[in-house]
Amino acid sequence: MTFEDLNLIEPILKALKTEGYTNPTPIQQKSIPLILQKKDLLGCAQTGTGKTAAFSIPILQLLHEQQQNSDQRGPRKIKALILTPTRELALQIGESLTSYGKHTGLKSTVVFGGVSQHPQTTALKAGIDILVATPGRLLDLMAQKYVHLNSIEMFVLDEADRMLDMGFVNDVRKVLKVLPEKKQSLFFSATMAPEIIKLANTILVNPSQVEVTPISSTVNTIKQAVYYVKKNDKKNLLLHLLKDGSIDRALVFTRTKHGADRVARDISKAGVQAEAIHGNKSQNARVRALDNFKKSQTRVLVATDIAARGIDVDELSHVINFELPNEPETYVHRIGRTGRAGASGVALSFCDAEETPYLASIQKLISKSVPVIDNHPFPLTAKDFAEAASTIKQQKQQKRGGGGRRPSSGGGSSRPAGGPRNGGGSSQDNRSGAPRSENRNRFAKSNA
Repeated sequence: MTFEDLNLIEPILKALKTEGYTNPTPIQQKSIPLILQKKDLLGCAQTGTGKTAAFSIPILQLLHEQQQNSDQRGPRKIKALILTPTRELALQIGESLTSYGKHTGLKSTVVFGGVSQHPQTTALKAGIDILVATPGRLLDLMAQKYVHLNSIEMFVLDEADRMLDMGFVNDVRKVLKVLPEKKQSLFFSATMAPEIIKLANTILVNPSQVEVTPISSTVNTIKQAVYYVKKNDKKNLLLHLLKDGSIDRALVFTRTKHGADRVARDISKAGVQAEAIHGNKSQNARVRALDNFKKSQTRVLVATDIAARGIDVDELSHVINFELPNEPETYVHRIGRTGRAGASGVALSFCDAEETPYLASIQKLISKSVPVIDNHPFPLTAKDFAEAASTIKQQKQQKRGGGGRRPSSGGGSSRPAGGPRNGGGSSQDNRSGAPRSENRNRFAKSNA
């Protein structure tokens, strides 16, 4: 199927051709015709499958056709609102609208917090057709009377599950209260947990449903692997891997802002161009760091999960989980930064002994074992796994007893996934002291 087969208008087809797009992805094939029929839509698709184009293209077409058939004069009124959780994702959607709509005459702008509102309010005063916004800044501009939503005809809630994760559900409900009752609503999410369905039911009217991949699955074109490594050796392992010239650019994920800064600083000292991006950075610094990464001026971008869904970099070769996330769904979103739009990619994860329960949860979610790479200079030993198993067991006992500190590893297992039972008896790789990969995967499955 080609984009011509979707009955798109010439101005959009011309823009898509300029962008090098020829064949729509499955989510685009299924969503675009339904949206053009002005139906409400509930879409579920994993990150990297082309959701942005799936709703942006038909919105542009419907508004352009309306514009052509109208003799409306005076300032433009906002006809479409796209609500998204992060600044990075909002900017990505804004760029897509500009690219796809360059020949339509439609105007769009993006508003988000963390920067001066003056350029945003200037654009709003001039009149726009499409507004892309994060919840906090949108509500702020509404309160100041810069944004009026009474003319909205199309509403998109993008990355709904992330909205809930980040605590934006009340802000979303405040926005919904002021939207016109009669409108076309589009709801996109990578997962469909019960609370997501409940939210969708408050927004959509007799929606069509589109699901193109199993919920929370990973793209098959992404080659995944895990390295078992001591926590203190992760920096050395990262530098060891970066000696490989095939790693053109790497997006490295940490769990904390401090960790992102530390990793970027350490590898920069070793001569690797690296920058960090996270919520404590100013918006200008984040945009600059991302732009440097896209232009390959920076080889490594170290990010927290605020960037897991908002970064869209063409032909990103590698994603590296310096630390495994404690929520398995986050792993899917992280590695989805590579292998986008049918391209291949590599996702490597570093797992220390206490993180093995996280790996077990990830493998259970994606319904596959992540292959283990043992041939590296910093392997874990059976003793490391045994000590971690003992620590996790003590933490679980303290939690059940209501005493002591909360377990830091979030484990749902009495021993690490992948570690040997009782700290012994496992077969060893040659001279490495680490359990063989097949045993690790077997234990990971049993703990999932």
